[in-house]
Amino acid sequence: MTFKDHFSQQAADYAKFRPRYPRQLFEYLGNIAPSRALAWDCGTGNGQAALGLATVFDHVIATDASEKQIANAQSHKIVEYRAVPAENSGIGSGTIDLIMVAQALHWFDLARFYGEVRRVLKNNGVFAASSYNLLHVDPAIDEVVNRYYYEVVGPFWPPERKLVEQFADLPFPFREIGAPKFEMTAQWNLDHLLGYLQTWSSTQRFIAATGADPLEQIIVELRRAWGDPQQVRTVIWPLPLRVGAKTQGAAVSSPPTKKR
Repeated sequence: MTFKDHFSQQAADYAKFRPRYPRQLFEYLGNIAPSRALAWDCGTGNGQAALGLATVFDHVIATDASEKQIANAQSHKIVEYRAVPAENSGIGSGTIDLIMVAQALHWFDLARFYGEVRRVLKNNGVFAASSYNLLHVDPAIDEVVNRYYYEVVGPFWPPERKLVEQFADLPFPFREIGAPKFEMTAQWNLDHLLGYLQTWSSTQRFIAATGADPLEQIIVELRRAWGDPQQVRTVIWPLPLRVGAKTQGAAVSSPPTKKR
């Protein structure tokens, strides 16, 4: 099976400019897993979620179909990186306490991947998927970024992007657990925001198709809205999380905090 590779070309920038996941997210996931022995970060990209999982799990397997993404991932003594597809991980059956998919579920063949999830999870193992879409800074900046997203590079988004916008409605054949709300935050100047927009797959597809940089269409307006380009602003992404258990039954509430 081949995969649609929209990020290998900008893998180094992806590692540099993407926002970081909150520590509270990983503590929550550690609390609801049946144990903290082994987690799988699937579609790890540059390893951001894997490093977060490594703060609460004893060992983390982190996989991505892109060898370039894996090559740009940050090493960690308890994170084991593998360049393999999500749907055929090679992980042993019934070995995983928690599977995390951060901003990648929309790229997978869901039917095949969900079969792989059920195969590798332990009984009562937990599957968690998160996704984020548009950022928030302030109304003037948000308006420019939103116009860029929908109007400038909108036609160049891969079809799977729609699944990010419809994340809450994706098929989810697990006993779903009501998860708390999380968000990612970053402290960025204008150059960092531009670097982030440059990593979008739609930006790269626009450049490949036209030979032009689509950011040129908004740069003047964005500079005006931002003000001093060195000014650091708080950037926020709501981070929806869907969580399910392998076993059948009614939804469950989060258990008390566990120790290693």
